[in-house]
Amino acid sequence: MNKEVENEMEDELRSEYDFAQMGSGVRGKYVERYSRKTNLVLLAPDVAQAFPNDEAVNEALRLLIQVAQRQQPNTTTRSGSDQII
Repeated sequence: MNKEVENEMEDELRSEYDFAQMGSGVRGKYVERYSRKTNLVLLAPDVAQAFPNDEAVNEALRLLIQVAQRQQPNTTTRSGSDQII
């Protein structure tokens, strides 16, 4: 590194930032809470190639949900003339 770049890096922090006075931080303190609030799904590379963006994935999944719901057999039983054949 040349001297000019080294000097710029030394002056990067403000003088009022005194890390000695800061308490010890806890690594990953909120990671569990954060991970519960996110719903990140990683797609396999071959699947990801089929979709240009997240909206296309969501649209395809919504369509799949609709088709699956239509294909489910009606589980309620009816008697007499109301019976589904």
